[in-house]
Order: sequence, then C-alpha cells, then structure tokens
Amino acid sequence: MSQELWDRKIETISSRDLKELQYKRLQKLIKYVYKNNQFYHKKISDAKVKPESIKTLKDIEKLPFLTKQDLRSYYPFGLVCTPIDDIIEVHASSGTTGKPVVGPYTRNDVDLWGEMMARSLYANGLRKNDILQNAYGYGLFTGAHGFEKGAQKIGAMVITIGSGNTERQVDIMKDFGSTALACTPSYSLHIAEVAEEKGFNPSEDFKLRLGAFGAESWSEEMRKNIEERWGIAAHEHYGLTEIIGPGIVS
Repeated sequence: MSQELWDRKIETISSRDLKELQYKRLQKLIKYVYKNNQFYHKKISDAKVKPESIKTLKDIEKLPFLTKQDLRSYYPFGLVCTPIDDIIEVHASSGTTGKPVVGPYTRNDVDLWGEMMARSLYANGLRKNDILQNAYGYGLFTGAHGFEKGAQKIGAMVITIGSGNTERQVDIMKDFGSTALACTPSYSLHIAEVAEEKGFNPSEDFKLRLGAFGAESWSEEMRKNIEERWGIAAHEHYGLTEIIGPGIVS
C-alpha cells in the first residue's frame, strides 16, 4: 500500500496542535453564526455569551445546547447561516417523530463530508482498486450519499445499486466483482441468505473482503456472524443528520 493514512497531517496531529486548531475553529464558528443568523444570535445572547467570550476551548461549556426541538422549530431552513443560493444539496431525517431534521449543505460542506468519509473508509482498508457495492437506500437519508462521496474521493468504483431487490444484489456482487459492501448489518446477512438460496457460498464464491455497516445498532456477536458468513472484515460507521451524517467515526 502506498500509504497507511488518508490525511497524515491531520491524523497524526499532536494533542496540543489539535486543541489549538479546535479553539480557532470554535472562535470562527461562533463569530460567524452570531453575525449571520438571528436565532443563533438570540440563543447565544440569552446565555449571556458573546463571540469575544470564547477565549479558550473550555469556553465551549458556556454555549447553550441546540435541541431537537430547535431544529424542528426552524424547519426547513431557519438555521441556515449562508445565502440560500449557496446551498447545493439537502438531506433530512425521516421525520417519524415530528418535523424532519434538515441538513442543508454548501459546496464546502459537501467537500468536507466527502473528505471525512474518505478518511473513515480508508481507515477501514478501502483503496482505489476496490469496488464498493453501495446498498444503502438513496433518498433524503444521508447514508448512501456519504459512502458514495467518500469512496469516490478515494478513487474506488462505486456501484450505486441502493437497497432492496436482493437477488439482483447477489448477481451484481458476483458479476461486477464487488470487494466491499456498504449497507446495514442486518441487510448484509439477508444478502448472504439469498446468496445461499441461489447456490452460492458467501465466503468463497465472491470477491468481497470488506464491509462498512451502520444505520442500525448491532452487537459484537452479529459482527462475528457477518465476518464468518462472508469471510470479510466488518467495520462500523455511524452518524446523524444533525452532524454531517455518516463520516463522524470509523
């Protein structure tokens, strides 16, 4: 392998330099939202905080919480801090328990998201010569889009198959030579079951070597089951609409 880390500069940064970077970004963020959004201005002011109050990283403790209700109250674009014309992509939660939580993305946001997903997937072992079968559902949900952006930034081929139509998933995996699978952990096991029904041995008859799973909770027992069933390394990804979606952890 040509390199072990996707972004050596950031991924090997010292603790002191990391805290300094976080502090500078926190200062910049608070100044920006305080100036450009009435809700944030009032929320911060009501907590008796001003941008100049942020003098150390620890001062983050002075900031008020942004609640789920806040996100719903200002649906869909009330919390946007840039001109609407700068928004190039929108995602949202399902809204099953109330108004959906909306995630608007500027071009810079999309680039950052792709970079974070590339870092996560590279840490999992995904490389340029891989073929990623992206079996997360496409739509307002962030999942499939995040994995696609990250894998493409690495240079891997992405099969944008989405979820469902499991017999076709098996056929595509076999015919295209997929080496990585992105989906929910339970769906990976369902694909394995259908593969077996079609007469395949999942651990021997495919080129799959890597799984990137998330969007639902799963146990170590389930991870072991997936790894043994498919003969792969299974990695966990989680995220939430409020914070970039998948890509905040690997």
